[in-house]
Amino acid sequence: MTQTATSVEVSKAFGRFGRQALQEPLTITNHGIASLVLLSHEEFMRLKRRDRQALTLGDFTDDDRAAVAASRAPREADAFNDELS
Repeated sequence: MTQTATSVEVSKAFGRFGRQALQEPLTITNHGIASLVLLSHEEFMRLKRRDRQALTLGDFTDDDRAAVAASRAPREADAFNDELS
């Protein structure tokens, strides 16, 4: 379960909330609205490793597009065909 605290609570006891955030991310609210998340550096780096680069069709060569068009899903993927309907 995600921890939640107000910005006033965090400003008055940052050390305590910082230590808690090392164990589990802390959502900080401002006037009742979630505005920030305090989390460990380790968790931040884990999330950064998951970043993806978005490309447009123009970023691909003709050979890239031909390779994608010629690709076929493995037979194991047939188990998910019912999700298409």
